[in-house]
Amino acid sequence: MENEAQRAAPAGVVRRLAERITAVWDLLTGRPLSLYGASVLRIGYGLLYLVFLLREFPHRDEIWGPGSPWTPALAHQLFEQTGWFSVLVLSDSRAYFELCYALALVTSALFLLGWRTRVLSVLFAVVVTSFHSRAIFMTDGGDNLVLLMSLYLVLTACGRRWSLDARRDRLKAMRAADAPAPARSPFAGQLRDARSTLVTVVHNCGMFLIAAQVCFLYGSAGLYKVQGASWGGGTALHYVLNLELFRPWPALSHFVDEHTLVVAVAGYLTVLLQVAFPFVLFGRLKYPVLTMLLGMHLGIAVLMGLPLFSGAMIVADAVFLPDRFYAALPHLCRRALRRTDSGRPAPSREAGPGAVPAQGGPGGRPGTKQRVVLPAGREDTASSGTHPARGE
Repeated sequence: MENEAQRAAPAGVVRRLAERITAVWDLLTGRPLSLYGASVLRIGYGLLYLVFLLREFPHRDEIWGPGSPWTPALAHQLFEQTGWFSVLVLSDSRAYFELCYALALVTSALFLLGWRTRVLSVLFAVVVTSFHSRAIFMTDGGDNLVLLMSLYLVLTACGRRWSLDARRDRLKAMRAADAPAPARSPFAGQLRDARSTLVTVVHNCGMFLIAAQVCFLYGSAGLYKVQGASWGGGTALHYVLNLELFRPWPALSHFVDEHTLVVAVAGYLTVLLQVAFPFVLFGRLKYPVLTMLLGMHLGIAVLMGLPLFSGAMIVADAVFLPDRFYAALPHLCRRALRRTDSGRPAPSREAGPGAVPAQGGPGGRPGTKQRVVLPAGREDTASSGTHPARGE
C-alpha cells in the first residue's frame, strides 16, 4: 500500500503540473487579452507624445535640432556607449530636421487614431526612440516610460478597438456577410489559423511585458523609498515641495507644505501604495489603489510640474482595468446623458403677440363644455365651437 501511495504522489504532481501548463497555454493562445487596454495605451501615449511635440515646437531647434547644445557629435559619442540610434543625426540640415519633426507629428496623430496600426506602431517606436536618444539629457523623466511602452506596443494588437482599423474591419465584415463566401483551400485555412494564433500569443506576451514593467516600476520605487531616512521620517515630500526646480506654483506648494500632518501621511501612503501595488492586482482591492494612484499622479503633475511623467503613469495604470469596464463605458456615458437630459425642465412656450389661446377642454377635443365664472358671480357654460354672446 505504501509503495502504491508513493507512486501515486508523483503521478498526481505531474498531472497537476500538466494541467497548469495546459491552462497557461490556453490563456496565451485562446484569445487576445486586454484589447481595450492596449487601445487605451495606444490612444494615451499617441496623444501624450503629440501634445509633447506640439508644446516643444517653439523650442524644437534648441532641444533636438542643429541649434541644440547637445550637438550631433556628442550624440554619436553617447550612442557608442549606450547602443542607441537616432534618425535625427543622419543629417545636420535644417530642412531635414523640420521634415523629421513634421513626420513625427503626423505619425503620432495617425497612431493615436489607429490608422494602419501595425505599420504605425513601428514608426511611432522609431520616432520616440529617435527623439529620446537625440537629446537624452534635455527632457524630463516622463519620456523614459513612453519610450518603453512604445517598444512594447509594437508587439500588441492595439488597433483592434477604438481605431480606424477597427472601423474598416467592421465595414469589411458587413460587406463580406452580404457577398458569397469564396472557396478556400484547407492549406490556406490552416495558414490563417496559424497566423491568428501567432498574433494572439505575441499580443498576450506584449501585454504581460507591459504589466510586468509597471509592477516592477512601482515595486522598485517603493522599495527604494523605504531605504531612505526622509521617507521613513515622513519629511520627503516637505523637501520635494521646496525644490525650486519643481515648483511651478510656489504659492500652492507653500500652502500644501504648511499642512505638515497631511504631507507626512501622503508620504507614507505613497510608499505603501507603490510597495503593495504588485500584490493587489488579482483582487478588488486594486480599484481603490488605482484611484489613489490617480490622485497621486495628478498631484505630481500640478505640484511638481511634471505632466508628461504623470500622464505616462496614468495611462500605464489604465491597462489594469478589465475590458468589461471599457466596453461598458459608452453605455454608461449614454445613460448619464439621458439622465441629464431628463432632469432638465421642458422648454416652455411663451405666448407671443400673435399666439392664439388654446380652445376647448382637456386634450383640445371640440364640444367639451367648461364652466366659466363671470365677474358678477354668474356662471355660464361655454362649448368649443360656440359663442355665448351670439347665442349660437
